[in-house]
Amino acid sequence: MSNNKKLKKLEDHLKKVFGKSLKNVSVGQDNVSVTISLDILKDFVRKMREDPYFDFRVLVDITAVDYPKRIKRFELVYHFLSLRLNHRLRLKVPIAEDVIAPTITDVYNCANWLEREVFDMFGIIFDGHPDLRRILTDYGFEGHPLRKEFPVTGYVELRYDQEKQKVVYEPVKLNQDFRTFDFVSPWEGMTDVMLPGDEKVVKPSTMPSSLEKQYGEGGGQ
Repeated sequence: MSNNKKLKKLEDHLKKVFGKSLKNVSVGQDNVSVTISLDILKDFVRKMREDPYFDFRVLVDITAVDYPKRIKRFELVYHFLSLRLNHRLRLKVPIAEDVIAPTITDVYNCANWLEREVFDMFGIIFDGHPDLRRILTDYGFEGHPLRKEFPVTGYVELRYDQEKQKVVYEPVKLNQDFRTFDFVSPWEGMTDVMLPGDEKVVKPSTMPSSLEKQYGEGGGQ
């Protein structure tokens, strides 16, 4: 039986077992993608692991996606694998910013670190987690880096202070001198050779003769 037919059978069985509890089911990219509500997450995950028809014994990953304009801002995403049946399942669970998700560490032990990563990067809290604390960022870190409002530069930068003999944290300071571009030539000011797009700049006194013929006395075309 082809993989597409196997996945189609898996899709049909999911609809049969869960019915209207499924918000959406689709087949694509060698897996079945399912969207459910948060209130059935625990029962759904346990069914996926314990039912021999599904047999998703491996939890590959847990992550999230931030959609700031949605009422339910985040979408928890779980990836499961059945080694015996060679099935893959992507589970999506919309969740509002101020809502707490149930932990699945009692179903999959490996969810411990995965849920900690989601908590660290997105700020989603998992009720019942045995050790919910940051795992990728440092102690005292402010904010959650994978939220859309978090600045790419972050809020603080660290460096080693020779006088204090330790790593220190300081507010991010960006020099603006190198940010004034007119988008005509990205190389402007970086060379004494006139380049295409630099016609507005005064011609360097050391312009090679080969470029002198091309741009003329005024540096223009």
